[in-house]
Amino acid sequence: MQKQDLRAKLIKMPELPDIAAYISALEGRIIGQPIERVRLASAFLLRTAQPPVTNAEGRIVRELRRIGKRIAIGIEDDLWLVLHLMIAGRLHWQSLGAKLSGRQGLAAFDFPNGSLVITEAGTKRRASLHVLIGEDGLRSVDPGGIDILTSDFASFQAALTAENRTLKRALTDPRVVSGIGNAYSDEILHAARLSPVALTHNLQQQEWEMLFAATRHTLVLWIDRLRAEAGAGFPEKVTAFREDMAVHGRYGQPCPRCGEKIQRIRYADNETNYCVRCQTGGKVLADRSLSRLLRSDWPRTLEELEALKRYEN
Repeated sequence: MQKQDLRAKLIKMPELPDIAAYISALEGRIIGQPIERVRLASAFLLRTAQPPVTNAEGRIVRELRRIGKRIAIGIEDDLWLVLHLMIAGRLHWQSLGAKLSGRQGLAAFDFPNGSLVITEAGTKRRASLHVLIGEDGLRSVDPGGIDILTSDFASFQAALTAENRTLKRALTDPRVVSGIGNAYSDEILHAARLSPVALTHNLQQQEWEMLFAATRHTLVLWIDRLRAEAGAGFPEKVTAFREDMAVHGRYGQPCPRCGEKIQRIRYADNETNYCVRCQTGGKVLADRSLSRLLRSDWPRTLEELEALKRYEN
C-alpha cells in the first residue's frame, strides 16, 4: 500500500460537529461575498454536468447549510454547491489565488478576501461536488435522517425503532440520523452507558431517554469544543481521533469514567470502541477479526480476554 493511502486510512470522515465547525468558520468569510472564480484540478470531483459549475462565478453567497455530512453553499438564483468530503477530503481557507499544488489539491473557490481550497489525501478520489438547483435539488442528495438537534424525543425514538437494529448501526445510518458516524456514535453510546450491539427493539424507556439526552449532549459538546478550538481561525485539525474523547480511538487505554481498559470491535476499516464495565455489563463483545477463528472459544469476560492475551504473548 502506498504511503498516501496508508495515511488516508488513518483519517476519518468529518461528522456533524466537524461540519458545523466548518460552516461556522465559513459564514463570516463567504456569506455576502461573490464567487469570483471556480478552479477545478480534478475532473473526478464534479459529479453533475448541468448546470455548469461556471454558473456560480460572479454570484453572491446567500446561505450555508448542513445536509447530513455535506456542506451546501447557497448562492444567488437558487443555485447550490454541495460538497461531500467523504473520508479524506478537507477544507482550507488560504490567501486569494492559492495554488492547487500536488495530488491533494482538488478545487478552489476564489472570493475577494481569500480562497476556499478542497484537498483529499490518498490516491482514491471519493470527495464530490454537486451543482444543484433549488430545494428539489438539495433533496436529491439528502439521505433523509432526522436532525437530532431539532427533533424531539418521540421523533428520535420512532426513527431508531423503524427497524430492529443495533444501536451502533442505527445511529450511523444517514437514512435514520443525520450526520453521525463512527467516532461520535462511540462517544454517544459511552455517555449513555449502552452497548453498541444492543437492539433498538429491546431498549427500555429509561434507556431511550438516556440515549436521546446523551446524543444531544455529546454533539453540542463537540460542536462547542471545535468552534472554540478554531476561534477566529479556520478548522485545520479535522480528525475523528482526539485525545479528550472518552472511548473512540482509545483502545487499551483507561475509561475516563471507571478506569477499565477500552475494548474494540473491528470490521474492515472500521473500529467500534466501548467500555466493558460501563456499557456491556462486563461482557467482551466478539471482535470479528478474531472471533471468526476462535468461534465458541471467544472470551466472554474481560478476565478471560486478558488471560488469552497473556497466553498469546
